[in-house]
Amino acid sequence: MSPARHHAVNDPAVQRRTIATLVGSQVLGGVGVASGVAVGSLLAEDVSGSADLAGLGGTFQVLGGALIAVPMARLMARRGRRPGLGLGYLLGIVGAVVLITAGVVRSFPLLLLGSVLFGGATTSNSQARYAAADLAEDRHRGLDLSVVVWATTIGAVLGPNLVGLAGTVADALHLPALTGAFVFSLAGFVLAAVLITLRLRPDPLLLSRERARAAAAAAAADAGSDDEVEAPHGSVVRGFRVVRQRPAALLGLVAVALGHMTMVSVMVMTPLHMHHGGSTLRLIGLVISIHILGMYALSPLVGTAVDRFGGRPVAMVGSVVLVVATLLAAQAPTGWSPGLAIGLFLLGAGWSCTLVSGSTLIAGAVPVADRAGAQGASDLVMGLAAGGGGALAGLVVGTAGYSVLGLGAAVVAATIGLTAAFLRDAGPGPRDGGAHAGHTPPTLDPVDSHVR
Repeated sequence: MSPARHHAVNDPAVQRRTIATLVGSQVLGGVGVASGVAVGSLLAEDVSGSADLAGLGGTFQVLGGALIAVPMARLMARRGRRPGLGLGYLLGIVGAVVLITAGVVRSFPLLLLGSVLFGGATTSNSQARYAAADLAEDRHRGLDLSVVVWATTIGAVLGPNLVGLAGTVADALHLPALTGAFVFSLAGFVLAAVLITLRLRPDPLLLSRERARAAAAAAAADAGSDDEVEAPHGSVVRGFRVVRQRPAALLGLVAVALGHMTMVSVMVMTPLHMHHGGSTLRLIGLVISIHILGMYALSPLVGTAVDRFGGRPVAMVGSVVLVVATLLAAQAPTGWSPGLAIGLFLLGAGWSCTLVSGSTLIAGAVPVADRAGAQGASDLVMGLAAGGGGALAGLVVGTAGYSVLGLGAAVVAATIGLTAAFLRDAGPGPRDGGAHAGHTPPTLDPVDSHVR
């Protein structure tokens, strides 16, 4: 029996190993990313000496993650998920070192460079959800994807709560207090990279291509033809064209990008909003933890809902939740309030709905040959939208205040619901990535069925 055939027969076992490995890397990577996010705007304000520039650290991190998605997509298309995810964590490791150095020498340009590189780890954490969907069955695609998203809960909630301890670590290492969090980032990224390198075997994307080739060969033999599976593509330009031609995938991209933009623009400025009201670092870390809990803890329920009802209605629910969350944040006084904590939790929950539903829509609508490019294009657009939102958020808060930022974010969130209501697929077949959307043969799913 050939290796490809052997793996195809044991796909459930391979998928369980894949999910377990990705869960572990998400926990470790989540600690790294969340530790840095919790103090990113504070370190930027401290180094730059300007509240107006405080949001640029987070903005450059998001933009870095978006730009790194381009070479990562090409690398994944050529060599699979494992080297692509490893590249992101490697860049994150370098970024954490540069950010610590920037805090020591008090260089804002160096801080921005470190933030860009730090974004590579964010991209790896984000792209891991697609790796979970590579070998997933249609009826479990949303759940498998969401379980990996959920795994980030542990590290992401733990990370901000290490802020207090990070000060102690920084003091022991003779570093500025705010750079201590990036020591935890460094450790988390190293461990995540090692786990991915050693345990993500066989590579889920490469194995999904083997399965598609085997299915295409069987179909061609039955039909008496010599059709072959299309060669893989890693171009994000082509990937964007593929997404744009498929209404379900395009809705997924809009939900992911605008949901992320809404969440990032409010979240990156919340620590500063609280800090200016006299909140302690510990209390800021608690509120960010509540927000991150909302982002990830409910994602398996969201994934199950996507599998049961489809991506479109879940995206609409996410839009409504985000609107409520941003309006609650808009009325919160400077500092801390129960309304702000509730708003930040709902902000995370709404983001979870848009991310899981949108990602599942894309994963279910794009052919296997274009997965890496299309998913890279999605994360590129997501990052650029969030980066622009984060940059604008700093200017809005600096000139008009946090409440105006919340109102503007509500408008962006509402756009997701309007898109889900009006962007429809007129053609036959699965419409929105849910199990209910249409039955496909178990051997050759709609993602694997595109042949030349």
